[in-house]
Amino acid sequence: MRMRGLLFGPLLIVILVLGALPACRRQSSPQEKPLEPYVPSPGAVGFDIFPLGGSGTTQNWLAAYTDDSKTTKFRIEIGPAAASADQSGAISAGRGRFLPQEDSDSESLPLLQSLKTALQAKRLPTKIDQAESVSFDYVILGQNQTRSPDDTFRSTPAGDWTAMKISLGKAEVFLNINPAAHKGEFAIKDPAYGDTVLAQLARIL
Repeated sequence: MRMRGLLFGPLLIVILVLGALPACRRQSSPQEKPLEPYVPSPGAVGFDIFPLGGSGTTQNWLAAYTDDSKTTKFRIEIGPAAASADQSGAISAGRGRFLPQEDSDSESLPLLQSLKTALQAKRLPTKIDQAESVSFDYVILGQNQTRSPDDTFRSTPAGDWTAMKISLGKAEVFLNINPAAHKGEFAIKDPAYGDTVLAQLARIL
């Protein structure tokens, strides 16, 4: 009987320790941050993005906008960023370009119409000079941002959005990207730029 008692004590301790290990692991493992749901905004047009890889510090994305059973696709190429001297509070700047995607639906009117409304452009472009690419300059206004339903961004709490302002010639528009949620968007900067931005984007759609 004494022998059983001696064995039972250590055995009980082992069982209790082993049973506590999963609980310890559950408590110590960090919880995954939930992805931010994308909330449509009157001044922005959202689309899906998918990584295409890149060379060095260049990032490439496939963008897809689906409406009325049609999917308009284009590519976004973002080159390396360097420290910015921009006065708007940008933290870094660089160059990028938009490129057409071969398997995009040839009828891109749904996307252009949505952009016209969001960017407050006055008219849809009629004479479109198709291009192999459309280059832009960008400045990064914030990283690890959280997006609000009114399409403003804040750093607290931390999120997955990168907020950028891009220049297409003398016209500007916001290009915001959330790789974790596979979402991107164009957002209005100034209604005066609407027609020019629309005309430039139409060249690769």
